[in-house]
Amino acid sequence: MLPSHDRFAYSPITGRPDFSWPDGKRLAVYVALCVEHFSYGSGLGLAYSPGLTHPNSYNWGWREYGNRVGGWRLIELFEEYGLPLTVLLNSACYDHCPELVAAHRQRGDEIVAHGRTNSEHQNGMDEASERALIAEVTAKIRAAEGAPPAGWMSPGAHPSARTEDLLAQAGYGYTLDWPIDDQPVWMKTAGGPLLAMPYPHEVNDVPMVVLHDGTASAFADMAIDNLEEMLAQSERQPLVYGITIHSFIVGQPFRLRQFRRVMKALARHRDRIWFTTAGACAQHYAALFPAPGDLSTQGRQL
Repeated sequence: MLPSHDRFAYSPITGRPDFSWPDGKRLAVYVALCVEHFSYGSGLGLAYSPGLTHPNSYNWGWREYGNRVGGWRLIELFEEYGLPLTVLLNSACYDHCPELVAAHRQRGDEIVAHGRTNSEHQNGMDEASERALIAEVTAKIRAAEGAPPAGWMSPGAHPSARTEDLLAQAGYGYTLDWPIDDQPVWMKTAGGPLLAMPYPHEVNDVPMVVLHDGTASAFADMAIDNLEEMLAQSERQPLVYGITIHSFIVGQPFRLRQFRRVMKALARHRDRIWFTTAGACAQHYAALFPAPGDLSTQGRQL
């Protein structure tokens, strides 16, 4: 037998019970916008100029553009189309760019905990340090937003083997760290049940644009093709379609111009799509399908 995480069993999507999202919709769509802050002089995080020594103003500046310009342009775009955002937020942004976070708060966007900064990863931390990190980020968001975050996404998509246990113990309801399915999946943890929400590792501007050198138009084509195919598939069973963008990647003007095609495609199908946030989607699913009885009930109720 191969080593296993022992958090969930294999389940073919063709053998699941049928249900619908609100208003009888069959496809739930959410857009995750990563709003991040990076340490100056650190080699961690995405690199525009890999291999150069630090400090590296060019690399830091590329990422900072998202907080100063790109993030604001994306807010304007989503306001134009009246669509919500799921904001994956580094808590360091509360001190670094509070005006940007406040703009998302004013829109009513969901705030998902995304660690302190993408200049550090949980994988490699000892348990006490990771527990303290989660507690610090949770407290920061609770103080600013008036309620703790329901969801978590690890910086760099790089959780440790114990992250899910610590999240459930800290009261989290769902995680975005497991891109395994097009429907939510209940996970077993030492702190009780935790929902793994569908998260895109393909329709995501980091692997497509930064890692695979994809063009802005190719990313838009990918997102639209994925939408059209999932709409067809959702006639047979309900699905979740997530799109992940970063303020410093899609927030660049030439990419934003192409991403407008994605927004237009989404708008054309308003009558068939539930436009939502990851948290609202998790809450709806958990109400329909509570955690199985073989999972502890210590976790947070969504």
